[in-house]
Amino acid sequence: MNNVFPLWTAMPFVALVLAIATLPMTAPGFWGKLWFQALVAGACAAPVALFLVLGQHHEHLLGVTASYLSFICTIGALYVTTSGILVKGDIEATPRVNVTFMVAGALLSSVIGTTGASVLMIRPLLRTNQQRTKRNHLVPFFILLVANAGGLLTPLGDPPLLLGYLEGVPFFWTLRLFPYWLLYVGTTVAAFWVIERRAYAGEPEASKARDRAEVIPLAVVGQRNLVLLLGIVGAVLLPSPWREAAMLGIAGASYALTPKEVRENNGFSFGPIVEVGVLFAGLFVCLAPVEVSLAENASRLPVQHAWQLFWGSGLLSSVLDNAPTYAAFAAMARGLSHGHPDLVAGITPVQLAAVSVGSVVMGATTYIGNGPNLVVKAIAEKAGYETPSFGRYAAFAIAVLTPIHLVTTSVLLWIER
Repeated sequence: MNNVFPLWTAMPFVALVLAIATLPMTAPGFWGKLWFQALVAGACAAPVALFLVLGQHHEHLLGVTASYLSFICTIGALYVTTSGILVKGDIEATPRVNVTFMVAGALLSSVIGTTGASVLMIRPLLRTNQQRTKRNHLVPFFILLVANAGGLLTPLGDPPLLLGYLEGVPFFWTLRLFPYWLLYVGTTVAAFWVIERRAYAGEPEASKARDRAEVIPLAVVGQRNLVLLLGIVGAVLLPSPWREAAMLGIAGASYALTPKEVRENNGFSFGPIVEVGVLFAGLFVCLAPVEVSLAENASRLPVQHAWQLFWGSGLLSSVLDNAPTYAAFAAMARGLSHGHPDLVAGITPVQLAAVSVGSVVMGATTYIGNGPNLVVKAIAEKAGYETPSFGRYAAFAIAVLTPIHLVTTSVLLWIER
């Protein structure tokens, strides 16, 4: 560790990340209460904040405060606006229709975020397939495609990429990750198509007939919010503080203009975004010394190459929140990139791609790897769908994704050689 930030200043970050990963399972009764989450986040952040103030590290505290405000305003605006859009209807659940749902959701994930796309697309997918009996594969594949891999193309797609944008990665740089997006989405959709066709072929004729008889055309309610979503895409390019002001204005307009019944049908409440705000306030404060220390000590750590950054950030994102995992490994990559030419936010392009892809796509490995995973699971179970256990889902995700991860590893090795 360096002389600026002693070793103990990294411990609160580790403690908070582990708490976020484990307490929802080990102490769900307490963790479900906002005051308890605030207590945990505050207890971890307080010693670091005190050290930054007393140690005259005001620039770090001001920097994390500005980044946090931008982050939470953007996430909040996306959450409120997408919750004002409702897709109604129940069309025939053929393999072609279900593949279309998956691809459309994966594309939307990079525009309105994995959480927004998941909430928007999962309900019509579930309604469309409610007459089917062979449907247990739908939710796991949806989590892989829409709740994770689909968000790889823009900073709006997934919180890790938004953190990167706030730390200096150009907004449109992530479009260079399109080959990885195509690899993961294309391969996973192909696997889904094979399994879905077999499932549909074995579907009882009575279920298919009922499905055709109960068709209700799709309709979108809350169209004003589609325009407001385009406003968010434009607002994120503004400099601070205009960006934050625009986000708050868009969120307020969406909430005021959207009929109450639309939000009720989407199960909207401010609870989830308040929870994110509380936990990430603690994470941003705790990250300050960790990022500096990892950058300064990167050359002495066992992770030195892009493929190692890919697997390191990915494996931790599988069991921890992928946003702070991205921040930590991006800081490490920044230290490894020192002295290299053509850097992006202080990181070589191949290492930045490795951390970005690993953090986003491997968040799909378990239910706790990315927030939308649990949201999709809860919505599906409420609609009467059976979802895999924690272990069964992890085994499914590993089986589908590992061959794709190995291809990505080979590509990173080839680029960096």
